[in-house]
Amino acid sequence: MFKLPILDYGYDSMSRSISEGVMKLHHDKHHQAYIDKLNIIVDANPILQGRDIDDLLSNIDSLPEPVRLGVRNMGGGHYNHSFFWKSISPDGGGEPSGDLAELLKTKYGSFQKFVDEFTAKSVSLFGSGWAWLLSNGDIITTLNQDTPISIGASSPLLCLDVWEHAYYLDYKNRRDEYVKSWWGIVDWESASNRYTNLHNKP
Repeated sequence: MFKLPILDYGYDSMSRSISEGVMKLHHDKHHQAYIDKLNIIVDANPILQGRDIDDLLSNIDSLPEPVRLGVRNMGGGHYNHSFFWKSISPDGGGEPSGDLAELLKTKYGSFQKFVDEFTAKSVSLFGSGWAWLLSNGDIITTLNQDTPISIGASSPLLCLDVWEHAYYLDYKNRRDEYVKSWWGIVDWESASNRYTNLHNKP
């Protein structure tokens, strides 16, 4: 059965960008709800049992049709939120270094141009969804709880939750202010490590 991941930081540690109350509500209530509903689906369908979330979502089209939508939504909610928690850090912000920095500079011309494009796509996404930086340097958005691994995209390096529950209590309808503030807590060290590990695989 899937479990809520334990965070490596306190709920109050992101307060310069996300309030303690929103962090707690987001993690303990919203993320937990996806896990609870996913576990109900898995418990009722032995064909899903014993498989990790990456396996389920990477092979979503091969799942039985009656459970496919539930796994897509609830499993995607679990996967995406788990990735979001690993994309932020109390010590975040600034810029990436090493190979990831070179990738972004080569692809976008400068780190700031990358930030500008990622921000624009995050702010302009209609409705609820996610913005992603992929390991090939692409920026994509996914709607609702769709994931990059379900659509055959390159492995993600970091993601931003732009569902209203992620920011509305702090920023009301000002998604642009939320996205601008989020850059101050991005965990570039974690993203850089993911990039290095992916590209150093034999």
